[in-house]
Amino acid sequence: MSHSMLYIWHIEKIINETLLELRLNINCDFDNKLSVPMSYNMSTNTIKFNYLQVNGYKSQIKVNETEENFVKILVYRMAGYYFEAKKVNLRKLMYGGEEEKEKLQMEIEENAWERGRKLVPERLIDTYDRVRDLDKQLLKNG
Repeated sequence: MSHSMLYIWHIEKIINETLLELRLNINCDFDNKLSVPMSYNMSTNTIKFNYLQVNGYKSQIKVNETEENFVKILVYRMAGYYFEAKKVNLRKLMYGGEEEKEKLQMEIEENAWERGRKLVPERLIDTYDRVRDLDKQLLKNG
């Protein structure tokens, strides 16, 4: 279990390689103001990441996995968002009431994890599920 730092270029390389493997045409950009490790923006079709957040997240989510695979798992989840975004009713998200928006966000969140899981190679499925569980706990304790 190494505790070395993942740098911007390193994360970017893993994201781009993973997207290439998945044959997904999504842009990648770093954003040091991002408050989460990674996010998918559907209007710009971009996965943004904050490398400090990725490193912080990595130290909170303790899985016995290489750094590369850890980042890949985050990318599979973002790809899940990409597929979800394609079928979500954007009007609801933009003009719905607060409660409706919140319900929709939670649904998207859940579906993105599910959809992303379909892309995960067999050998990483267990880790993916573990990250998902740990992520839920983090949110609860947040």
